[in-house]
Amino acid sequence: MQQDRNDTAMTDATAADATPPAGEDAHIDADELDALRAERDELRDRWMRALADAENARKRADRDRREAEAYGSSRLARDLLPVHDALRRGLDAARDAAGREGADARAALIEGVELTLRELQAVFARHGIRIVAPAVGDAFDPQQHQAMFEAPVPGTAAGQIIQVMAEGFMLHDRLLRPAQVGVSSMPAEG
Repeated sequence: MQQDRNDTAMTDATAADATPPAGEDAHIDADELDALRAERDELRDRWMRALADAENARKRADRDRREAEAYGSSRLARDLLPVHDALRRGLDAARDAAGREGADARAALIEGVELTLRELQAVFARHGIRIVAPAVGDAFDPQQHQAMFEAPVPGTAAGQIIQVMAEGFMLHDRLLRPAQVGVSSMPAEG
């Protein structure tokens, strides 16, 4: 029984320590509470902004990574374009000469250049390079073509392609080089 009284006395003493004495102010005044709430709201706002900034940085880094994968080879692709042009011109010249003399030697040359050109075009395709090859008579498109000259050609409409000097190239959805073309400047008949 004595033990029970001691336990009760101890519990009463612990409870007395937890409650403030009757003479002290047990509550935070309203101004201090408003200041704490404002600080809490400001910290929450800063935390939300930091979270949004981190998410935006992650999205930006992801977009930059995807663009680097897709367009990182632009310099290489541009460097290969003259090779393509030289092969195309060599093939055209060899075809012109094939009918005159030494047809067997020229036929072998033509076959070799054609194989090389096909291989180069396969490399282009693997890297997302697409050839922009307008034809004579197509409409001029300033988004994909570069007008090298204008000339009035009877039987054509103004803005029609009259000559293709060099093919253009796209890397995925970006223009590497516009097709170089001659354009008709024939005035409209009226």
